[in-house]
Amino acid sequence: MVAVPVAGPAAHAAGVERLLASYRAIPATASVRLAKPTSNLFRARVKRNAPGLDTSGLTHVVAIDPEAHTADVAGMCTYETLVAATLPYGLSPLVVPQLKTITLGGAVTGLGIESASFRNGLPHESVLEMDVLTGTGELLTVSREQHSDLYRAFPNSYGTLGYSTRLRIELEPVTPFVALRHARFHSLAEMAAAMDRIIDTKGFDGVPVDYLDGVVFSADESYLCVGVRTSTPGPVSDYTGQDIYYRSIQHSTGLKEDRLTIHDYFWRWDTDWFWCSRSFGAQNPRVRRVWPRRYRRSSVYWKLVALDQRFGISDRIDKRKGRPPRERVVQDIEVPIEHCVEFLEWFLDTVPITPIWLCPLRLRDREGWPLYPIRPDHTYVNIGFWSSVPAGATEGATNRRIEKKVAELEGHKSLYSDSYYSREEFDELYGGETYKTVKKTYDPDSRLLDLYAKAVQRR
Repeated sequence: MVAVPVAGPAAHAAGVERLLASYRAIPATASVRLAKPTSNLFRARVKRNAPGLDTSGLTHVVAIDPEAHTADVAGMCTYETLVAATLPYGLSPLVVPQLKTITLGGAVTGLGIESASFRNGLPHESVLEMDVLTGTGELLTVSREQHSDLYRAFPNSYGTLGYSTRLRIELEPVTPFVALRHARFHSLAEMAAAMDRIIDTKGFDGVPVDYLDGVVFSADESYLCVGVRTSTPGPVSDYTGQDIYYRSIQHSTGLKEDRLTIHDYFWRWDTDWFWCSRSFGAQNPRVRRVWPRRYRRSSVYWKLVALDQRFGISDRIDKRKGRPPRERVVQDIEVPIEHCVEFLEWFLDTVPITPIWLCPLRLRDREGWPLYPIRPDHTYVNIGFWSSVPAGATEGATNRRIEKKVAELEGHKSLYSDSYYSREEFDELYGGETYKTVKKTYDPDSRLLDLYAKAVQRR
């Protein structure tokens, strides 16, 4: 890992001015969007030839205060860059989403999650203040005290209320290593009960727990991955080479122990995009040996997916081989922990996708967030599943069934992928009147897309 120097206020001011100049260059009658070549979204992106906002000068860390445990970060700074800048101080963001190219601004406006979320909540809860470019072209500093309505509505707004140019976030101390214990369960109910105990006690076998996530391979094979920070030196595993992290979790019974550097722990899922690299052959030992290590990362897989979608390569191959069309089912949902087992059992019986990722969370902020209204002081479980299934008789048939089941279980789902809600359902789930009020206040001329239009409607 190479430390990343901070850019400083002058470089940041120049990046902001470049952004504002690009805003002024967009005709007043045109919609405002980011000129962004890449994305971590799985829903269709609209191809437009019109100029967009120039965020190329907003990819840096502005400043780090190691005594206050805070960092000022430009909105388009990736977590890979942010973590590289903070770790030399023995600090990290409170939540580090699992893919290197996720940006801090993206995780805040689009929600992010990871294995510290059972104690640290979601990334936007560590934001002390942020500068937001609104649809009117104003640059506002927002916080719990300033423009609090925009601050509260910003998470899950996906750029429809504005774009963050700078975020001041909390950091927490970390140690050089993470000791891992992978606990196997032969029952989903036992696994969920153990997860609930760990969250309630913040410990496992009498040891405080710093990180917690899990994987379901089948109804009788699931794991909780318990991480404990440690400064004790010793041998560590490396899952950026031939070994594959999610396969290392599996064992026949009891506990399996492992150790990673804190850097490699944060990015343990990135090398194989969780398990999705298998779609590209990257887990085939013969292919993996010749696939350069620097190209085994989520950003490369994203480019392969983009090429496939652009040219319809997979669809053409399936058609040529006489296989039926397929529906993309790439989703993260949250359900209250008491409904976790019911959803998993239903999913395993209904949708032919495994493995499944589990990540528990509890909000830190008791006031809540109106565009993603899950209950404070209550444990939820994020359940992630990313693959495809045979297409049904109607568009999005499986995704629609999942949406219905999640709603039945008092849950929510993230909006980074395909959604099929009616306008009424969407407004009820994602802030409805609150969103409309904030939208009218900070984007009265609708220069930015409406959230429903961006997340659901095909444009």
